[in-house]
Amino acid sequence: MNQKPTPAMAWIILMGLALTWGSSFILMKQALHTFSGVQIASFRLLAAGAFFVPILLSQINNLPTLRQWFWGFICGMVGSFLPAYLFSYAVMHMNSSLVGILNAFTPLFVLIIGVLFFRQKINKRQLIGLALGLIGCILITLSGTQGSLSFNSYSLLVILATILYGINPHLLKTHLSGVKPFILTGLTFVTIAPIAMAFLLQTDFVARFSMEGAGWSFAAAVTLGLVGSGIAMIFYNQLLQMTGPVFVSSVTYLIPIIAVAWGVLDHEQVQFQHFIGMGIILIGVYLVNATTKPKEVDS
Repeated sequence: MNQKPTPAMAWIILMGLALTWGSSFILMKQALHTFSGVQIASFRLLAAGAFFVPILLSQINNLPTLRQWFWGFICGMVGSFLPAYLFSYAVMHMNSSLVGILNAFTPLFVLIIGVLFFRQKINKRQLIGLALGLIGCILITLSGTQGSLSFNSYSLLVILATILYGINPHLLKTHLSGVKPFILTGLTFVTIAPIAMAFLLQTDFVARFSMEGAGWSFAAAVTLGLVGSGIAMIFYNQLLQMTGPVFVSSVTYLIPIIAVAWGVLDHEQVQFQHFIGMGIILIGVYLVNATTKPKEVDS
């Protein structure tokens, strides 16, 4: 079967998404110079929610049913709200580059959750990929800052966030597959924004605006939501329609590279074993994704 060549615009969008999402971890770190993890996550979710309000209003005649609003809220909590707070808190105690590397574990959890709870089939190569991903993850989790072996408990927050990311696409496919991508993305962010606001109002964020560098930190946090969650998701959905899930999954391999590059530029200590762990995880992700397409005849 002849495949059409991937359009140049698709490659441009892919690189843009990798740069955007790979930079999100260093932006969290920059925002932490002034604000707490809870405040950063709240700013991020509020910015994304505000971005999608006019989009939903423009689609007022195509708004989803009450049941779809409910599942939009659940998917928003699982796929955006909880991970945003987990990532922000993890970056307070870990190098942003390592958080970016561990984020590559997401596709492996997509498969694990699918096999355990959604009757997804798995073959030997995918099983090897999962094992390699787990080994790479353990290597990074047990790597100390000076090359010594020491358990980094904060890495468990990132792993928990990737588990939630692994659950989310299955919920979306099961309960919201008929909703248009723009409306679906807006639905998830608009429903969780009020809770993010409630969290933010419990903090001292107003007082922190008087601190030196607060403007830059706030801009970094808002960029996370506006660009990283809002605009990037629109381009992600466009890329999905232009190419397909296999090509789109390629962004997974590029995000850790961008995250590590930013970390090195910011003088973070990235040890040799961290690169080894990243390589093992990415090989595992490749094996998991390389064979998902041919085996889709079983039901």
